[in-house]
Amino acid sequence: MKVAIVGASGAVGQEFLRILEQRNFPLDELVLFGSERSAGRKYSFRGKELVVKELKHGDDFKGVDIALTSAGAGVSKEFAEDITKFGAVMIDNSSAFRMDDDVPLVVPECNAADALNRPRGIIANPNCTTIMMVVVLQPIENLSHIRRIHVSSYQSASGAGAAAMAELQQQYKELVETGEAKTISKFPHQLAYNVIPQIDKMTENDYTKEEMKMYNETRKIMHSDVRTSATCVRVSSLRSHSESVWVETEKPLTVAEVRKALEAAPGVSLVDDPQNYVYPMPLESAGKDDVYVGRVRKDIANDNGITLWLTGDQIRKGAALNAVQIAEYLIKVGNVKG
Repeated sequence: MKVAIVGASGAVGQEFLRILEQRNFPLDELVLFGSERSAGRKYSFRGKELVVKELKHGDDFKGVDIALTSAGAGVSKEFAEDITKFGAVMIDNSSAFRMDDDVPLVVPECNAADALNRPRGIIANPNCTTIMMVVVLQPIENLSHIRRIHVSSYQSASGAGAAAMAELQQQYKELVETGEAKTISKFPHQLAYNVIPQIDKMTENDYTKEEMKMYNETRKIMHSDVRTSATCVRVSSLRSHSESVWVETEKPLTVAEVRKALEAAPGVSLVDDPQNYVYPMPLESAGKDDVYVGRVRKDIANDNGITLWLTGDQIRKGAALNAVQIAEYLIKVGNVKG
C-alpha cells in the first residue's frame, strides 16, 4: 500500500501525518508532495525522515494507491488527472468536486458505501461544519426523517489556517501592548475580543458560501430533501468548531430517545448533564476524534423539534480524520482499486 499526501506542509497535511501514525494505518510507503515553497522540507514518520517533493505534472503518482489531498480547490482541479490516471484513489479535502454528480461526498458514519461508486477515481471530503453536524444528525435521522435544520456555527480561527491562528494571537498581543489591533488580513475585521458573522464570501441570496455548503452538502451526504438554514460565525477561539443545532423531525421524538441514539452512534460522545453544568466545549474537543454533543432538549417552539449543541476538532474529524477513515473503509472492503 503506497499512500501520498498532497499539501503535506499545511495544517491538514500535518494532521494527516499524525493520524496515519497514531492509527497505525496499513501502508508500506508514504510520499509527500507540496508547493515549490514547501519542497525540500523534512518530516518524521514512523521513525523515518520524509522529504517533501514539489507537486508537478507528470508520472509521480504511478504506483500510488491512495492520495490524500489538501492543497486548495485550484490545485486539486489542476492535478486531479495526474493523481488518478494510474488508478490512485484521490480523497480530496477541498471544495473542488463536492457537488459534482460523479464524485461521492462521504462521511463514513453516514454514507460510507457511496465511496465505492467513484467514476473519476475521486472521493470528496465535505466541509468541516457539515461533517460534524451530519455525524450527530444521522442517528436522529434513523429515528425519524429530519425535515428542517437551523444551525448557528461558532468557528475557531484555525478553520482559516495556521496563519489565521497566528493573526489572532498577534491581535491580542497588539491590543495588550498598544490598545489597537493592527494586523488584520486573514479576516475581514478584527477577531480578537470579537465575533464575525461571516465565513467565506457572500452569495447573491446573502447567505455565505460556507452556509450554502451546509445546505447542499447535507442533502447529498444524507440522501435527503432536508433544508438547512445556517448562520456561520467566526469566534476568537483557536481550535475546534461548535454548532447550535435545531432539527424538526417528521414525528416527535423524546429527549431520552435522542440521547440513547447518540450514545450508541459511532464517532459521537454524549456529554450531557446540564443541571450540573456539564456540556462539551471546544477546549475539550481539540485534538479528539469524536464529535461531542450536549444540551440535548426539546425545542419549546416546535412540537417536532429537538435542539442540541455540538463541538469537534475541525482539523481532525472535520478534515484529516474523515479522509483517513474513508481510506480505511476502502481497504476494509477491498475496494482501493475499484
